[in-house]
Amino acid sequence: MDKQEILTKIKERNFTKIKFAVADIDGILRGKYIHKDKFLNALENGLGFCDVIFGWDCADKCYENSQITGWHTGYPDAKASIAPETYRQIPWEDNTPFLLGDFSNDPKYADAACSRSLLKRIAAQSEEMGFIPIFSQEFEWFNFQGTPSEIANAEYKDLQPITPGMFGYSILRTSLNQPYFNDLFELLQQFDIPLEGMHTETGPGVMEATVIHDEILAAADKALLFKSAAKEVAYKHNFVATFMAKWNEKLPGCGGHIHQSLWDLDKKKNLFLDANSTDGISKTMQHYIAGLLKCLPEILPLFAPNPNSYKRLSGGDWAPRTLTWGIDNRTCAVRAIPGSEKSTRIELRVPGSDTNAYLALGASLAAGLYGIKNKLPLEIAPTKGNGYLETGNGMLPDSLEKATKKMAESEIANELFGEAFVKYFTLTREWECQQVDHNDPQWELKRYFEII
Repeated sequence: MDKQEILTKIKERNFTKIKFAVADIDGILRGKYIHKDKFLNALENGLGFCDVIFGWDCADKCYENSQITGWHTGYPDAKASIAPETYRQIPWEDNTPFLLGDFSNDPKYADAACSRSLLKRIAAQSEEMGFIPIFSQEFEWFNFQGTPSEIANAEYKDLQPITPGMFGYSILRTSLNQPYFNDLFELLQQFDIPLEGMHTETGPGVMEATVIHDEILAAADKALLFKSAAKEVAYKHNFVATFMAKWNEKLPGCGGHIHQSLWDLDKKKNLFLDANSTDGISKTMQHYIAGLLKCLPEILPLFAPNPNSYKRLSGGDWAPRTLTWGIDNRTCAVRAIPGSEKSTRIELRVPGSDTNAYLALGASLAAGLYGIKNKLPLEIAPTKGNGYLETGNGMLPDSLEKATKKMAESEIANELFGEAFVKYFTLTREWECQQVDHNDPQWELKRYFEII
């Protein structure tokens, strides 16, 4: 919808309040309800939003190493811009209108801290190069019985998944909790987050869902909203959904795989497809894969943002640490999927479900474009066997501390995202490393279980 259509709809339906949200650096939606009159003014002129959302972590603890905002600035308001194209209504809240926003019109935050603004810049660069990026993120997540208070009061011990055992692609398990799964599919469709598919994954109470593909900014909006919406729908059934990358070391982790392709400006031709080549992969796709493999070690915190993320990237269990690619090979970091005009794409399998979609999708696109711009040759041969054992091309950093240090010193990262963003983001990851509590075996669950 454009602004005029939104104004007309709100006036016709006589809504009294609107829900509005922006993403912090962890991809957590921070929002508020506002009166419709204030919203109608904000739609044209912007809205003041306390910049503390860029000055604290996922637990609302204020950074002590932040320069962009802090006690030294007094935490003033930043100017948020409402994105009219994100208009939708929340079916589980009496169809309350909802919109996302960003800080693209406030340079102090747009350049350094606002992840949606960063993605908009990268998408614009792609279009300038003649490419329309079509993306989708798929998520794996675990579901547990109980309310947030009940689980927190039990100190995250004796967690009860909503189904037992290891049962991937199970028809029985979705029947067992059919009202919840039906709500997920139907309510998300009404919330303009249509799912391509949803099924159980291997593990107790774990699900996987893929949001239908879209242009990259809309795809990232939907990915962030999917995570928040899934949690809210779970609440309705006295469940808690967690998108932690690895909540239990004995069980598989949760991926946030990114599917992606580049199309011409008319969106009629898939530029990753070359039907005349032996493998169906175009030169553009080869350069893109080369860019991903080149950049991945330099920008890994954008795909694995928390200390817990690296428990998932342990060198197996469906989560790669090797710099590998292959044709339809799920053990590789980059899975090339040649096929028809519609289906040819790349799946990046490194990201976990704990990612900020604006950053993860933006980083993937930026890395691929880097390969195209520099015409990087795809010198790494495709892996035809177990990619977890293919260590000869290099390995990803094995901790957030190592990955953050590498990114902070990376010329590639600064080229892709700008020095202001790299400095701010890596400082937040250094802070995250400092929050590790070695004396509390439950610290990760307490910190990430519900919020991330």
